Amino acid sequence: MTIDLSNLNILVTGASRGIGRAICKQLAISGARLAIHYNQQSDEANKLAREVGNKSIAFKADLTHPKDAIQLYNDVIEEFGHLDVLINNAGIALSTEIDTDDLVWIAAWRQTMQVNLEACALLTKKIIPQFISRGGGIIINIASRAAFRGDTSDYLAYAASKGGMVAFTRSIARAYGKQNIKAFTIAPGFVRTDMAQEFMDQYGESYALDDIALSQLTQPQDLAPIITLLASGMADHATGCTIDVNAGSYVH
Repeated sequence: MTIDLSNLNILVTGASRGIGRAICKQLAISGARLAIHYNQQSDEANKLAREVGNKSIAFKADLTHPKDAIQLYNDVIEEFGHLDVLINNAGIALSTEIDTDDLVWIAAWRQTMQVNLEACALLTKKIIPQFISRGGGIIINIASRAAFRGDTSDYLAYAASKGGMVAFTRSIARAYGKQNIKAFTIAPGFVRTDMAQEFMDQYGESYALDDIALSQLTQPQDLAPIITLLASGMADHATGCTIDVNAGSYVH
């Protein structure tokens, strides 16, 4: 089976490293032109744009600010003309224990929601009218197994934000299917990224390895083929679904 994404414009948020970077590389192999979003990793994002080719471009935005998320969409559309696929991958995980000062705790909660859920919602809201006018489009949201099985006490906000993302994705799939808009959720477990490494540094790598059914931790590139398939339109009748990629650590 050959997946051809030639002539497709795809925005990937949080694309300068980790899962986002692996997604971009796989999509580009299939011919997609990429809008590579980053916040702080300018050198990495621009280097990736050069590596993947296909006239791909890096775009900066701080997704903790709603105006930045809106501006990101506007900048991409101004440069690319239109988008065919939106992949909401950007996310943060802030460790905040329950005995943290109330105002500090709620500030971390709000920041997590802003990046993980609000930016996803805003970008989706912006792109739906364009998809409708063009006859359809695809949205792929990167959630987490934490949306279903929960997380540790210091990552309550992270789990809640990812749970919201799953419900949001399903609602988009049900509400706009007749307009040929498809929406999918990918729910990874631990993936060997910088963000996961911070957790393992705190709890120990055995915490992650002892929890999975396989002998090796999931790598970013393990998610990329599935996402590329969904972006191709070859699995449209799976719209609304959640695909678990967690090495058997949570099966539901």
